[in-house]
Amino acid sequence: MRAVENALGIVIPNNARILRNLITGIQYVQDHVIHFYHLHALDWVDIVSALKADPAKTSSLAQSISDWPKSSASYFTGIQAKLKAFAESGQLGIFANAYWGHPAYKLPPEANLMAAAHYLEALDWQRDVIRIQALLGSKNPHAQTYLVGGMASPIDPNSENALNAGSIALISELAAKAKEFVEKVYIPDLLAVASFYKDWAGYGGGVGNYLAYGVFENDNESNTANLWLPRGIILGRDLSKVHPVDHTKITEYVTHSWYEYSDGDDKAHHPWAGETNFKYSGPQPPYEFLATDKKYSWLKAPRYDNKPMEVGPLSRMLVAYASGHKRVKEVVDLVLKKLGVGPEALFSTLGRVAARGIETLVTAEMLPVWIGQLVENIKKGDLKVHEGSMWEPSRWPKEAKGFGLHEAPRGALGHWVRIKDKVIDNYQCVVPSTWNGSPRDASGQKGPYEAALMGTPVADQEKPVEILRTIHSFDPCMACAVHILDAEGNKVKRIKVV
Repeated sequence: MRAVENALGIVIPNNARILRNLITGIQYVQDHVIHFYHLHALDWVDIVSALKADPAKTSSLAQSISDWPKSSASYFTGIQAKLKAFAESGQLGIFANAYWGHPAYKLPPEANLMAAAHYLEALDWQRDVIRIQALLGSKNPHAQTYLVGGMASPIDPNSENALNAGSIALISELAAKAKEFVEKVYIPDLLAVASFYKDWAGYGGGVGNYLAYGVFENDNESNTANLWLPRGIILGRDLSKVHPVDHTKITEYVTHSWYEYSDGDDKAHHPWAGETNFKYSGPQPPYEFLATDKKYSWLKAPRYDNKPMEVGPLSRMLVAYASGHKRVKEVVDLVLKKLGVGPEALFSTLGRVAARGIETLVTAEMLPVWIGQLVENIKKGDLKVHEGSMWEPSRWPKEAKGFGLHEAPRGALGHWVRIKDKVIDNYQCVVPSTWNGSPRDASGQKGPYEAALMGTPVADQEKPVEILRTIHSFDPCMACAVHILDAEGNKVKRIKVV
């Protein structure tokens, strides 16, 4: 969509820009909270330990860090009873897949009980607040209302089937609910958990290069430059300089991927010249081991100016921090002060966890701002959501090419398209998990996952929770990296993902 708009020179209306910001913003907030509690928390929180907690002490702990109303001793007693029922049944249900009792867990029982309670609360919370996405985008996470040239979400104060005063009031209410949970539950929990794991500021550093395309356009005409979260690159962990992004310096290798290039697998292709040709001459790819001197991944290896790049919340917050973003700097400095660590702690597993929380907070604060902008436009009589002047293919040039740079919750997302004779001639995308999970390139440079795991202490190789902590801190997308089907679409092999 953005790539086609770029190719055809389409400028979207103000309301479309604001709606896109709102959809992306609530997706960030909901997705990051889900990640913290439901995808990453159990790497740090020992649910079984919570069975030993004193609910009265848990209540005191919770009230010492937040004024969230659900923090009485009786409330935590009820949560503990639920956990005991799971344990006594022999089935921990949603808490079953973890390494309980592992020596790497450091939280006291009361902190574990508090985190378990908020895990359960977050299940209900996220199901409610994501209704913003349903109202504006119809579906989560892949919104259905995006169109080339704007949005398909009509605005009409006099129609029940369009965005009107009632639906906008509901969106405002849900945005306030999202912000309150982030402020009073997520951030206090993050700081409480992180305070017991400060040593993880020394692990998981990775490649030390950070790429952010920038996100949340402030206007329509200069949307590549005027972004609320800025575009830029940090090289070698140097926060004194933010380098500009030039998409022509982005390439992909397939040297160690189960693909081939027509001009040789040691070459690097820019996405406009990208090829995605699967070829593997041997038996089923050897999932039992990594033959790192051969091909070993479904992912290509993206590089920027021939350098591996980390993408995601940490990259966005680092670029914003180094660019002087006022609110980001305030929150980053506050978090660092509360944890008693310096900026160097950001380049780590713990830094990724903290950056995701910081981004969630500052984004939640912007939701009512964007809603206010939409309301002001409607008051002025501006209801336009789509620019259709170039919608008719007969008006397109014979050949065109474009690119669209966006920041998904997991990181930098780029699309490149070549249009010829009014149809797509070539299309390539480079997604966040491809950047972070990339295999080695032609010169042997490791991708961010591999580099981040170097030097990680592992207490028990059969229960590598330490490995999970770092990999999960990137928030990997398995759908972007695992494709195991035969020619008829049948599953070939089952892999357990912890």
